[in-house]
Amino acid sequence: MLTLKKILHLCNTTLLLAASLCLSTTAAAETLTVGYFLEWPTPSQYAQAKKIYDQELGMELKWVAFDAGTAMSAAMASGDVQIAFSQGIPPFVVATSAGQDLHIVDIAVSYSDNENCVVRDTLEIDQENAKELEGKQVGVPFGTAAHYGFLKQMQHFGVDTRTLNIVDMSPADGAAAFANGNLDMVCGWGGALQRMKEHGNVLLTGAEKEQLGIQVFDATTVSAEWAQENSELLARFLKVSADMNARYATPEGKKEMLPVIATAAGMDEKTSQQTLSTFVFPSIKEQLSDKWLGGGTQTFLKAVGDFFVEQKTIPKALDSYKRAVDSSYLEAAAKL
Repeated sequence: MLTLKKILHLCNTTLLLAASLCLSTTAAAETLTVGYFLEWPTPSQYAQAKKIYDQELGMELKWVAFDAGTAMSAAMASGDVQIAFSQGIPPFVVATSAGQDLHIVDIAVSYSDNENCVVRDTLEIDQENAKELEGKQVGVPFGTAAHYGFLKQMQHFGVDTRTLNIVDMSPADGAAAFANGNLDMVCGWGGALQRMKEHGNVLLTGAEKEQLGIQVFDATTVSAEWAQENSELLARFLKVSADMNARYATPEGKKEMLPVIATAAGMDEKTSQQTLSTFVFPSIKEQLSDKWLGGGTQTFLKAVGDFFVEQKTIPKALDSYKRAVDSSYLEAAAKL
């Protein structure tokens, strides 16, 4: 027989279970998914591994690894990813030119010396005889910063790309094929680029590429709709990234953070340190200057879009990419 005491106990238990279920459902719905690259060590990965983002944002972050920025764009289009950390500019331009409503909200990293193309050393091809590349087989990740840099370099050296057998390959796959002797030239970044260099040489240094107008930097990009609905959350995310960059810039920070970053990036410490030494992480103040989000980035986006149209990589560029850059979230982060 159910007494009043038993009935109240059952009711209370049911309420507690229901409340627990609601809380669990709410927590699951508040998960934020961030796309990133393996073998691409950045100070932000210290916060990723130590769950500093989770603490500062008050929610769980899920990090999903990608091998190219084009895949990041597709994941944001489907809603599977809300933030793409360190997406290359060319894939961003390709997506926005096609009508995808994405925004650049900060400059993640500048790295002219950590993205390049490598020519097999046995070919003995350098700047003086680069035309000899014609007819060769090349591995390039299409629609990426490496692809843009490759096309610009070939244009500079007068190499007719119509004579090349160009294969769409991720940097990791390209490095493996290059090591096996299946490619004459290969393009990529990060740890894969380091492995490529074991079997060949670059045609241009980072500084030489910059003189040709080949800027190489990545941005934090977001779905415009998601960003507008979660502006405060996004500002806090950008603040954590900036804090990690500032922390890594100190000797103490490097010593503490490097082992954690290397593990998170799937690399050993030595290679991570070598890669990081070629990276530049602009401060929030620098990012908001005319060189970057104050106008320079918008101008560069247009240059990339027009170049891709010229190369028939995309059918049409936007008249302007000013709406594709939104510095308001970074400005808000600066005030936190």
